Amino acid sequence: METLRERKKQRTRDALLRAAVELFTTRGYERTTVDEIAEAVDVSQRTFFRYFTGKEEAALALRDLAVARFVAAVRERPAGEAPMQALRQAVLEGWDTLGEIIEAVVPVELYLRMYRVIESTPALLAAHLRRNEETEDTLARVLAEREGVDVDADPRPRLAVAVFGGVMRVTERRWSAGGELGLDAMRALTITYLEQVGPALTQNWRTT
Repeated sequence: METLRERKKQRTRDALLRAAVELFTTRGYERTTVDEIAEAVDVSQRTFFRYFTGKEEAALALRDLAVARFVAAVRERPAGEAPMQALRQAVLEGWDTLGEIIEAVVPVELYLRMYRVIESTPALLAAHLRRNEETEDTLARVLAEREGVDVDADPRPRLAVAVFGGVMRVTERRWSAGGELGLDAMRALTITYLEQVGPALTQNWRTT
């Protein structure tokens, strides 16, 4: 059972994260300082660094929360599902619970706006892409374990994850460049692009 001290620490972390995201999305990542984030919560800079190594970690914390939920969802998929189907269902069904997880910390709209800040801030985008590589490695190992293959000898887990990750990256970019801000729009775009993977890889694109 969670202790009172642990609950208090979680509330402080959540408050700092909420303040950081609000400032990043209104003032910009580069123009926001750690002191301003701490001041917004009425704590010291030292307290901020107890919970985050710096602004970058705070800026990507919600993204990391969503990714951790997705990886867990892939692990939980039925053993009989094909690898790409497991990835697809995990991400699509994940939209149904992601709102609840994010809403525990910040409004979903703020989370989505933070994604656009990441896309438009070179330093954050670079960090985001580095973390994506780490996530892909984790997912490849999860798939290899599910399928009973050696991830270092069999290229299929990494190939499947690379294709899936590429689709999600294209989806993120297109969604970030669009005008509609919402989980439903992101989910619909994800479905559209995932459904095009097979035809894009196997069919002739020419119409004449």
